[in-house]
Amino acid sequence: MFGLTLEKLLLVGVVAVFLVGPEKLPHYAAMLGRVVRQLRVLASGASDRLRDEMGPDFDDVDWKKYDPRKYDPRRIIREALLDSDDTPPHSPSPVQPPTDDPLASPKRAEDVVQPAPVITPPATEPSGPDISGTSDAR
Repeated sequence: MFGLTLEKLLLVGVVAVFLVGPEKLPHYAAMLGRVVRQLRVLASGASDRLRDEMGPDFDDVDWKKYDPRKYDPRRIIREALLDSDDTPPHSPSPVQPPTDDPLASPKRAEDVVQPAPVITPPATEPSGPDISGTSDAR
């Protein structure tokens, strides 16, 4: 969690020894231990309260499914689009999952993107007085 490794924790400990000093270090270590214990009690209390409020449904929930580290928006959208239970009977064929090949041809006619026509204005002579200061008239 947070990319903490044993080396980083040891480095923080060494820096704490130098900053706090060996006299006050046991006091601050005890304070840190109390804070960690209070956080654990708070977390378990919240879990117990949630279990009490949800009742027997709490144990039926697959909590691993809600892990934010597994959140992948592309996968969620792909699963929602490929879900065949919600597909109306008159809809076109389901969307194919994207491929790694950016030049792959589309699978359906609806996926073909037509390029926009290029519109060029007609060539006309400028009208009105020449304000550029480079006129041929003397």
